[in-house]
Amino acid sequence: MKNLFVKIAAVGLLMLAPAVAQAAEGYSTANVNMRAGPSTRYPAVAVIPAGSSVEIRGCLSDVNWCDVEFYGGRGWVSGQYVQASYQQRRVYVGPQYYRPLGIPMIRFSVDNYWDRYYRNRDFYRDRDRWSRGPDYYYRDRDNRDRDRDRDNRDRDRNWRERDGDQDGRDRDRDWRDDNQRDDRQRGDRQRGERQRDDRRGDDRRPDRRDFDCRPGDPSCDE
Repeated sequence: MKNLFVKIAAVGLLMLAPAVAQAAEGYSTANVNMRAGPSTRYPAVAVIPAGSSVEIRGCLSDVNWCDVEFYGGRGWVSGQYVQASYQQRRVYVGPQYYRPLGIPMIRFSVDNYWDRYYRNRDFYRDRDRWSRGPDYYYRDRDNRDRDRDRDNRDRDRNWRERDGDQDGRDRDRDWRDDNQRDDRQRGDRQRGERQRDDRRGDDRRPDRRDFDCRPGDPSCDE
């Protein structure tokens, strides 16, 4: 029975050995952003304070970026901001230390990594564009911004044209109203002049008695 327990314990240690080899302890050398991918162009997911302990889960072979764990969160940090203990001294994490430190070389995939760690993040909904790389994402975003700016300029131009047409219509209407008002005023003046002329004519018209009166007619004496 004792030998059975020893064998079980040995098998357990063998099973745990690869897991232990999958991480190495490191330390941040500055206040550094932990990002959603191995580039400064990926979104920042946390800030690791200087001197904080991190677990290095793996690093890329072509660029010096490492997948680290910090307080249960996961993200990527440049190796130039992470040190690890090696032969009783601290060294910056680099490809020459991956094997001695037990750090595996890994690959990065937006789809797999973000599905595992960032489903609740706002940038997750844009993972299809991010999956083509940060350069493509920013180029696509710049194109969309230019398209939006062009659309805004077109809308502004259309608004200005409509406003100009409206101003033109308003000016035409004001011009017509002014002309109609002038016509009415002119007609009123003309009617007033005719009425004054009629009154003056009445004043100049001789009394009928001057023509109907005959010498000896008693009405001439009135």
